[in-house]
Amino acid sequence: MAERFCGAIVGAPALAYLAMPTAARMWQDGLWHRLSVLTGLLALSALVCAAVLPSRLRSLNRAFGIESVIELHRYLGVVTTALVFAHLACVVAADPRNIALLDLTRAPLRAQAATGATVALVALAALALLRRQARLSYEVWRASHIAFATAALVFAAVHVLGLGQLVTDTVFATLFALMALLVLMVFGYRWAWRTWGDPSTEFVVRDVRRENKTVSTLVLEPRRRGTGPATSWAFSPGQFAWIRLERSVLAEEHPFTIASSAHDGTTQFTIRHAGDFTSTIRRLPLGSPVWVDGPHGAFTNDSDEAGGFVMIAGGVGITPMMSMVRTAAHRGDRRPYRLVVVASKPEDLLFRAELAQLRQHMDLEVTEVLRRPTRGWSGHTGEIGVELMSVVLSGAESPETFEFFICGPPALVTDALSVLDLIGVAPQHIHTEQFDFA
Repeated sequence: MAERFCGAIVGAPALAYLAMPTAARMWQDGLWHRLSVLTGLLALSALVCAAVLPSRLRSLNRAFGIESVIELHRYLGVVTTALVFAHLACVVAADPRNIALLDLTRAPLRAQAATGATVALVALAALALLRRQARLSYEVWRASHIAFATAALVFAAVHVLGLGQLVTDTVFATLFALMALLVLMVFGYRWAWRTWGDPSTEFVVRDVRRENKTVSTLVLEPRRRGTGPATSWAFSPGQFAWIRLERSVLAEEHPFTIASSAHDGTTQFTIRHAGDFTSTIRRLPLGSPVWVDGPHGAFTNDSDEAGGFVMIAGGVGITPMMSMVRTAAHRGDRRPYRLVVVASKPEDLLFRAELAQLRQHMDLEVTEVLRRPTRGWSGHTGEIGVELMSVVLSGAESPETFEFFICGPPALVTDALSVLDLIGVAPQHIHTEQFDFA
């Protein structure tokens, strides 16, 4: 659905060009000229879509899911780069003398802008492909990505205005204005309003609870202004949010899944401390301000249609499952919940006492699996397989009506998907979540 939505937006300017009354006259310039205009229009609209998609529009993320949105963003980035090179090739094929436009010392501004946009897009692609090999930190990659993407948009706009071909046409002047307005509105919402003006992003630390040596739960409550009520905050179980410790567009921020019930008075994030940012969170004093951008995502069981749920979690991937289970307990949900928790060692199994209590109040079964079992362990061991899933689903009524949720390391997600495929679970009943925004 997301692909069709973006495809319609990307193709609209090109279709408008083909349908415009003056197109017949423009076509007299030859096939390569026509193709240069079409590839340029496709590249511009694809670039706009690629820039808008990851801008944290909550309705968009909820409708299509964050994984689909990010995957489509990456795909459009590749498509945009390919279209730009195709556009350049068509420009040179239409008139070989245009190769001189690559000489930036003599080229007009419109050509210099085109070269700048191309270089920025190539840099974006190189960053995406080589980030892990170059061992770039998430913060460096994020800042570079934003800078190059902004440069590509600005240079593209200068190039279009400098050409002056289609901007004199009323239809295309309107289309270009709408594109520019869309980008400005989305960026203004993302970088200005959500950072400086939206009171619902402001929280304070109520508690930092240690779960084990490497995992803590950050407990937040909405900030109150004077004697007035706290700012409104609502989310669906399984959603996530970005957390910042400073009120600045330059502040470091990271995504974390919400672990608390959707009906709790606080919002909780269970976080593994794997770097400076997460270690700082562990040391936050009570009352410290925190800014939360969310909720986001479509990884939620907030539906009355499913007959039951199977949730497969690895490590802190249990956090969205805890939100779902806690919310179900608050609502008195009588549907079956089957939770499979995979960990390396017993001390990595989180929320064991709470899950034992919840089992007394709802239809919840918990299956613990250790990859490296210790002496005396009598539970399940090894990988997720067909035999294990058969045990999990044994005794379940109408398992074909269940929804399956998977969250954890990529290897676990891949293994779980393979097993669910082997036992015949339909893809539309399987939901996954992985945080890989680079």
